[in-house]
Amino acid sequence: MPGILLKNGLISYYGNPAGYTENEKAVVDSIFRNDELSGWLKSRSLTPQWTDGVMERLLAGERLGGMGAASQLKNVRIWQLKPDVDILMKFISYEEMVRQFGEPTPENYRVAYDGQLDTNDLEAIYARCNMNHPPGYNGHSLFMSDVVELYDAQGSEYHYCDRFGFQKINFESPDQTQTMGMSM
Repeated sequence: MPGILLKNGLISYYGNPAGYTENEKAVVDSIFRNDELSGWLKSRSLTPQWTDGVMERLLAGERLGGMGAASQLKNVRIWQLKPDVDILMKFISYEEMVRQFGEPTPENYRVAYDGQLDTNDLEAIYARCNMNHPPGYNGHSLFMSDVVELYDAQGSEYHYCDRFGFQKINFESPDQTQTMGMSM
């Protein structure tokens, strides 16, 4: 039995569901990151995207990527207020933010995390970014006034971390605004 197989978009590593393919990309659980699998992916012109929790989702029966997924994992960006903003902006509800300072704007924020987690669920993201920061997370635990961005090739949606739950907001990063110029 070969150690690494690709069948119906599913990557199996020595009998374990390790990942799945999406176009020229392979989304693979981080626990399988090694030279052998990296070389195997490269030999098939697949660019690896190492992501936590993929194996658990596959074992739970979720259909992902090339397997005909109903709901694809989106990338997650955590925006937190910059250290030099007015201290009164920090850790307040959405209603207070709008009343005192207007709508949240990306100019006041910095990116504390940009990657893919094992969920698109905002409450699960909140728990993950409080108790067990993912690799590459560079900020304080997720709290009021932070913004969670879920994005993929189709676009972004932004959610303000409010007193209870999340408030969907309009919020565009400066680089997105610059590329939205008119063309003929």
